[in-house]
Amino acid sequence: MRLSSRQREHPVELRQKIPAAGGTDPEASGAGTTEVRRDARRDGSPRSHSARALPWERRYRSLVALGDVTATGLAVAGGTVISAPSEPWRTVLFAALTAAALLVALVPAWDHRILGQGAEEFHRLGRALLTAAVLLAFGAVAAGVGQLRGWIFAVLPSAAVLCLLQRYVLRKLLHRKRAAGRCMLPVIAAGDPEALRDLIARTRRESHLGWQIRAVCTAGRTGSGAEVDQIDSVPVVGDLGDVARQARLDAYRAVMISADGYWTRQRLQWLSWELEGTATEMVVAPVLMDIAGPRVHVSEVLGMPLLRLSEPVLTGPRLFVKSVMDRTGALLLLLVLSPLLLVIAAGIKLDSAGPVFYRQRRVGHNGHVFTMLKFRTMVTGADASSAGELTDEGAGPLFKSRCDPRVTGLGSVLRSYSLDELPQLVNVLVGDMSLVGPRPPLPNETESYEPEMHRRFLVRPGMTGLWQVSGRSDLSWAESVRLDLRYVENWSLTLDGMILWKTVRAVMSREGAY
Repeated sequence: MRLSSRQREHPVELRQKIPAAGGTDPEASGAGTTEVRRDARRDGSPRSHSARALPWERRYRSLVALGDVTATGLAVAGGTVISAPSEPWRTVLFAALTAAALLVALVPAWDHRILGQGAEEFHRLGRALLTAAVLLAFGAVAAGVGQLRGWIFAVLPSAAVLCLLQRYVLRKLLHRKRAAGRCMLPVIAAGDPEALRDLIARTRRESHLGWQIRAVCTAGRTGSGAEVDQIDSVPVVGDLGDVARQARLDAYRAVMISADGYWTRQRLQWLSWELEGTATEMVVAPVLMDIAGPRVHVSEVLGMPLLRLSEPVLTGPRLFVKSVMDRTGALLLLLVLSPLLLVIAAGIKLDSAGPVFYRQRRVGHNGHVFTMLKFRTMVTGADASSAGELTDEGAGPLFKSRCDPRVTGLGSVLRSYSLDELPQLVNVLVGDMSLVGPRPPLPNETESYEPEMHRRFLVRPGMTGLWQVSGRSDLSWAESVRLDLRYVENWSLTLDGMILWKTVRAVMSREGAY
């Protein structure tokens, strides 16, 4: 159907009337028409909140912008000091051009919607650097000036590094506030109760993302009556057909749609139209919730968007690069840490009788059993001795206790900072393990594995992984397995780099290490 020129100029009128029977359901039987209830001004047009930011978001955006301006100033000032003695006037001109190019390119990276969470913030920062470099390069060509190379290849990267550091610091401060329940983004979720419980648990567990589900809508619930129903302490405020109305009434930042047979293509389309002109964006959680990143591709086929899932990368050039990086990194770390390894070995010999290393059989890539090395942290013969009346605080089949008397004095310190795992660098060097990967299980663990859990063996086990940076021994068995499977499904070199970066913080915080 072609739109008239009047309809193209006033698209809001297309949404003033929608089929209705039981709210704004476009698929309900006996459909008549009803006016869409909307937050409207006196002239009847929808009130736009799309550019509105919460007070804390405005403050955070101001801090980020101020930090970027300061970083740009410091980098340009450094370049000016170095270059000024030879050509002072030209240096001042180049400094001004560089600062202007950087600040213009950085404006899109100040969008409050991408600050403080996800990788998009840093992607935009990278694009800003490239944009500024292109602007300066074109300017140099247009003006016939060749002396801008130093500003492009030295000053711009320096500014980018400073911007990255200040944004990282601000993000960590924001995450600390979010852990205390502040600076959160209000979200309303709608879908099947079980899917909603999973979403609520995920948002609470990943509080640093800032998403806080404050209300839910689910089939058959009205949210009215003497006692409002709740799902995991989150109030049910209405049926699935009430989502748009509730979102407009309470100005939620996002409507999160979870799995439910109610959500057909037409209903989701109508919901997206009803949310237009508000501050609320619609987010749809796919059924395959643990598959993301480079494996997910959206393409249009037969006039409709399709979500394509590519196979996980388990062979090929990228895996070869990972193997080379693993062995090179392990060799370098062994060389750099050799004095520390010798000190630890000597300490173990002095602390208690027995061997320096503890050898244990573990299951690795493709089910291959190998011998994993660790520094000995328990008294000799601890495997054969009883743990007595100690409570098992470990996840699944692994016995863990915070106060295990079999652990030596030095062993407790080594475990706290994961120093007992450093000999596994030898396992990485010989190819039995990787720097990053799933936790290597014991042979007896695998006997009780469900079929899907065997996917952990599709990649080499790692010294660290998602389980290491997400709580280690404090995780439940199901959560540990889920994280390992998520790594296998979404493996990439970028993910490995992120896990290695977070491992340093996890080790220093000693969270879940005992």
